[in-house]
Order: sequence, then structure tokens, then C-alpha cells
Amino acid sequence: MNLAPIDIAIVLAYIALSLWIGFWIANKANKDMQSYFLGGNKMPWYYLGLSNASGMFDISGTMWMVYLLFIYGLKSVFIPWLWPAFNQIFLMVFLSIWLRRSGVMTGAEWITFRFGNSRGAQWSHLIVVLFALLSVIGFLAYGFIGIGKFAAAFLPWQLSADAHSNEVLYGLIITLITTAYVVKGGMFSVVITEVVQFIIMTFACIAIGIIAMVQVSPDMLAAAVPEGWHSLAFGWNLELDWSELLASANQKIVEDGWSLFSVFFMLVLFKGFLQSMAGPAPNYDMQRVLSAKTPVEAAKMSWVVNVVLLFPRYMMITGLAVLALVFFRDELNAMGPNVDFEQILPFALVNYIPAGLLGLVIAGLLATFMSTFAATVNAAPAYLVNDIYKKYVNADAAPKTYVKLSYLVSLLFVVIGTAIGLFIPSLNELILWLVSALYGGYTAANLLKWYWWRFNGYGYFCGMLAGIVTAIPMMFTSVSPLYAFPVLFAFCLLTCVVASLLTPADEMAVLKEFYRKTRPWGFWAPVLAELQKDDPAIAPNRDFGRDMINVCVGIVWHTSLTAAPIFMVIQYWSAFAGTMLIAALTSIFLKYYWWDQLRDHPDDRPVVVAASGEIVTHK
Repeated sequence: MNLAPIDIAIVLAYIALSLWIGFWIANKANKDMQSYFLGGNKMPWYYLGLSNASGMFDISGTMWMVYLLFIYGLKSVFIPWLWPAFNQIFLMVFLSIWLRRSGVMTGAEWITFRFGNSRGAQWSHLIVVLFALLSVIGFLAYGFIGIGKFAAAFLPWQLSADAHSNEVLYGLIITLITTAYVVKGGMFSVVITEVVQFIIMTFACIAIGIIAMVQVSPDMLAAAVPEGWHSLAFGWNLELDWSELLASANQKIVEDGWSLFSVFFMLVLFKGFLQSMAGPAPNYDMQRVLSAKTPVEAAKMSWVVNVVLLFPRYMMITGLAVLALVFFRDELNAMGPNVDFEQILPFALVNYIPAGLLGLVIAGLLATFMSTFAATVNAAPAYLVNDIYKKYVNADAAPKTYVKLSYLVSLLFVVIGTAIGLFIPSLNELILWLVSALYGGYTAANLLKWYWWRFNGYGYFCGMLAGIVTAIPMMFTSVSPLYAFPVLFAFCLLTCVVASLLTPADEMAVLKEFYRKTRPWGFWAPVLAELQKDDPAIAPNRDFGRDMINVCVGIVWHTSLTAAPIFMVIQYWSAFAGTMLIAALTSIFLKYYWWDQLRDHPDDRPVVVAASGEIVTHK
């Protein structure tokens, strides 16, 4: 496509601004490890929330979700539960508070906090670093695939006559630019740049939604989609028949394996609930939680992600899908059996966004790639440098030595992730492997670590190893990672329990310190009894019932915020009013039964106020 001069100027100005921000604030980030990875725990929760939302608003995921809405209609609201999309509800209700109370820097460091320094704990520490690095590589490859497709479709310069080579070259160039600012600036540049990116992206999302509402009437859309497309309801089968409109869509539904939608729904709900209970994976999401000033601010940060992300993002997704449904169907039919649904997003933007606004939208979509990529890259050195080099190789190096080594590690992982991305053609294939196979193997061990005192370092190591060893070969087979999840989870859970019971329990002193600081609910009675011998005032966490009710209400709230912008853009006003009413009622409930109940620390932990005004909890 040929961009207007104003569009090219906007895109180039945005890239220059991102680089300038990264280097300008680098002097804040390179003081020490705490500043580089956590921003010194000085950033407000709403900045961290905007940054986290921006990191989730990635170009690859947006292309994937546009295709989902195009084919599956309103039922596509439930498909991102594969991630699971509603894990932010569990984080905001209780897990962010528990996690931030630890006071650690990374997920691997948290493992030492939970299991101590025994041999089993050391093995657990190493296995979670391995998982984190595999996750980083997977998400870097995922981002590289998306940005290559996007940039080749929009940027005006043909770098190669071959279409695939053109995608690769653009992907490499934008990857290098993004790497420059994130490696130099660490968490400070990630957060500040992502706040700017999110503001741009929100404006672009609203504009695209409005354009679709002006261009496409409800009658035009109704003629372009099969019966049932507009409904959230579903039966045993998906019951969407595209045969008269776009036969390749029916084939895509079969290939995805989601025709039995009730089975799919039950599986993603089961998997999503377990994975959410396990807590965040050791990636950028966990880093945002650990970067918050206090446990309560960590919970509020997870809340604000839902508030600022869902509505604008789904305005964009719906706008692009609606424009493509009405105006791009003939081109898709002409592609025959080799239809590429990932081209829906470029088509809608090329043909229906005016000059000037198009440049802003492209800059915003570039921002979604850069923010996700930046957050992911920032996680890699946190594990290798802080959790391997500093812990096992050189514990007494100067702070700037660790920061410089972090630069090198970031560059190394960019190269590895990019290289893998060159050989994976399908976003959907990689997404399913990441969320169902790799994270499926993660679930059992990380579920037990919160809720069962007898679960030890050996059990964690064996369960994680079983998950990783089982997940990697699944990338090279035709087995659906989603449908294999129950078996994978059961195998890993059995491995965790058997390994824990066949080996000694962790030291009681370690368990007491973990429970005293974190105070999760679950099966902790022996540890609580030992603590109460020293301090009878220490009480168990009795909030399980309230937390689970808040989670259920929160998932309804989250789903209503997802569906409402779709109904608005397709101009189904009665359904829009209904979902907004549900969002309002659930918000009121959460205000009284969640927000007003937030506490930094358990009420039985005495606190004092320092001269600076900071609340300090006694140990």
C-alpha cells in the first residue's frame, strides 16, 4: 500500500519518540537491579496498570481476535479464555496481594521464598527459570510473526520481491528498533513508553469503532453473517453455518476443533480456572505485580487493566471485523481453500481509515507490538542475571555489572526468539501450544504451591519438569493441546503429589515465614499451629468464601465489559444496555465486597508508621 506523507511522518515520529523516551530515562534504570527490573517500586499503580494493559494489547493477539470475531461472532468472547483472559480477576481479588507481600524481584526468587534453600528448592529454582525462559522465547517468536505480517502489509517500502522475505525483513528491522529502547531503559522505559503507547492506541481504537458504526448498518451486517452470529448463547454444537456466505469459514471452524462448542467452553473454563488459581506465570505480568508499591496497589493495578483495556480494544476488534465482513468477503472467497484470515485486519485498515488517522492507527498498532515485545524482553534478564548469575556465579558484583549483563542477555533472547519465529507460519498454532501445552504443564505445580503446605521443592521440580517434557513434543504432533490438557494436568498433579510425599517436607521455619508474610487460604493447618505457639494472635485466612464469590462476580463483570463494546459497534442497543447494566451492578458489588476489603497485610500483623509516613510491618 502507499501511505500518504502525513501517515509516514506520524509513524516515523512515533518510533523516534519511543527511542528518545527509552534513552532519556535510562539513567534512572541503570542504577541497580531493583531500578532496572522493578522501577525501584516507586511507580504508581495506575501507571503500572496502563503499562500492563498496553503489554497485553499486542498486534499478534489483535489479528487473532479479529479473525475469531469474524468467524465465531459474539461467541468469540469466550475463546480468549484459552489464555485465560479472566486471570486478571483472580489477581485483583487475592493473588496480587499474596504475591506482592513476598517482596521478591522475580518469580524464580519467589520459589526460594516459598521452598527455602534445600536441594529440592534449588532444583525448583532452576526449573522455573527454564520455564520462564521458554515462555519468553515463545512469546518473542509469537510477536515476531505478527509484526512481520503487519508491517509488510502497511509500510510502503518493498524490501524484497518475495512476500515472505518482505515480512521477515520488516520484522527484523522493527525488532531491532524496539530492542534498542527496552534494553537500555529496563522497567522504567517499558512502563513510561507503554503509557504513551496506550494513550495513542486507545484513541485509534475509538476512531476505528466509530468509523465501522458509520460505514456499516445493522442490516448490512445481518446480510453478511450466518444466523446465530449475533448471539452469546450456544448449544451442544456451535451452530454457525457459513456455507452460503464463506465456505472456507466452515472449514476453519473444523480445523480449529471447536465445533462442539459446549465441550470447548467447559474445557476452557476448567483450564482457565485452574491456571488462574495457579497465579501469574513468571513473565511481564508478574513483574508488574512485583513492581507495585504495596500489596493493595498491586491488586488495584490488576483491576485497572480490565477497566482500561477491554472496552477500547474490543471497539477496534469489532470495527475491523465488521468492515471486513461486509466489504472483504468476496476477496476471501476468491482465495479458495488457502484463505488467510489474518489478512482481515490489514484489509479493513487499508480501505476504510482516512489519511492522517491511518498513520496514527499504524503507529498505535506498532505500539502494541513494541509494548508486548518490550515487556517480554525485560523478563528474560531478570531470570538469568538475578536468579542464575547473581545467585550462583557472582553474588558480589557491582550493580552496574548486573545491568550491563542484562543488556547482553536481552539481546541474546531477542535473537533466539526471532530465529524461532522465522520457522513458525501460524499464529493460531503457536498460541494454542503456549496457552494449553506449555502453560498446561505449569498449572499443577503452581496451583499446589499456594494451597498445600506439604508440597515441597522436589514436588515442584518434578511436576514442572513433567509438564515441560510433555509440552515440548506436542508442538510437533497433531494432538490438540486444549483437549490434551486434562490428561496433562492429571499427570503433572500426580507427579507433584507423589514426589512430595516420597521426599521430606520443607523446613518448618521456611514454611512459617512464607505463611506469616503471605497468608494464603488453603491447607496450612500444621504451619499455622506452629506459628500460634510463638504468637497466638496469628489467625488463618478465612476469606476463601468471599474471594470465590468476588471471582465469580468478577468474571461476569469482565465478560460484560468484553461484550458491551461489540454490541455497541454492531449497534445492538438493547443488548448493549443490558451488558452495561450488568457491568454497573457487578461494579457496585465489587466496590463493597472487594475494594473496601483490601488490606496490605493481615490484620493480626502489628504495624508502625515511620517518620517518613511509610507504613512498616513488624516481622
